[in-house]
Amino acid sequence: MPSIPSNGNTGKLSSYEASTQARNWRYSVDQLTRIRTSLNQAAVGVIRNTFESDEPGSSSNVSFLIADEEVLLVKLYITKITQLCGLFRFPEEVEATAITYLKRFYLKNTVMDWHPKNVMRVLTALFLATKTTNNPISLETYTAHIPKTSPNDVLDLEFLVAQSLGFEFAVWHAHRALWGIWLDIQNLPSVTEKLQPELYDTALGHIRASRLTDAELIYTPSQIALAAFSLTLPDITSEWIASKTPSDSWRLTKSINEIKEMITSQGHPPNIESVREVDRRLKICKNPEKVVGSKAYLARKRDEERIAEEKRNKKVAELQKELDESDPFGTELGDKRRALAGGLVDYDDDDDDD
Repeated sequence: MPSIPSNGNTGKLSSYEASTQARNWRYSVDQLTRIRTSLNQAAVGVIRNTFESDEPGSSSNVSFLIADEEVLLVKLYITKITQLCGLFRFPEEVEATAITYLKRFYLKNTVMDWHPKNVMRVLTALFLATKTTNNPISLETYTAHIPKTSPNDVLDLEFLVAQSLGFEFAVWHAHRALWGIWLDIQNLPSVTEKLQPELYDTALGHIRASRLTDAELIYTPSQIALAAFSLTLPDITSEWIASKTPSDSWRLTKSINEIKEMITSQGHPPNIESVREVDRRLKICKNPEKVVGSKAYLARKRDEERIAEEKRNKKVAELQKELDESDPFGTELGDKRRALAGGLVDYDDDDDDD
């Protein structure tokens, strides 16, 4: 998909194009569908087998979630991030980053394994975002303002979230691109008077709406920013695009129109009743291995402890073998060490025979 050229004809990649976001977190619509469907089907298979192992036939009447229903639930919790950011008065950067983290997490995991509410996924993603954007808040202060939340609720899952992100925390945001383009469009020949700040605020509102869609997983930040301006200042935006990409403006315009359609049709909170129905079914079909106290959970914990114990024993055996085969003390001291170990040394070094 065409983006705004930033390096002329040098062939050098822009900073965004060279980023992990462009390499690892940008997809086509079809790719997103395949990823989510594959994750969903794999989770359903595992959970169904777990049910059947515990009680044969028990999964036959379970209505498992489909991929689109998982997306709907995640969308609801994106709105929860916005609410929490308002509570703490976090800056735009924190909110946008936390939302991105949540979306990326659920491209590696499913809500049937990790419910965004029950395991505090939203809280962990948001707390992680405060740190990676250099807007830190103490964990105690953070959890004190959220009912029924302890520091461990957040920290216990931080590594899982970070691991799911591939430890790639930097995010290129559309609201940053929006500001740069806002400054630039005011230099167009047709803009004879300073544009009113309210127009920028309106465009920023469209950026915020885009966070409720898949736009950032498909398009570049500059494309999303231009779509937001096109919804606000269509003629000026078209002029700006023509001035920057005269030979390829139709391609960029096509992408912008796709984003505009996405924002206007999907950029709103989900229907609460629809989400409640999904959540009601999720309580029945969630992975029992993730439910603390369930038989499947306890069995998994026993298996994990057994495997961990086997690894520890193997490590001890390897270390003992290394000690037996090596002689760090030299021949004479090594012989004495082995003699000591075998109980062959007379500890009475007194030469007095009396």
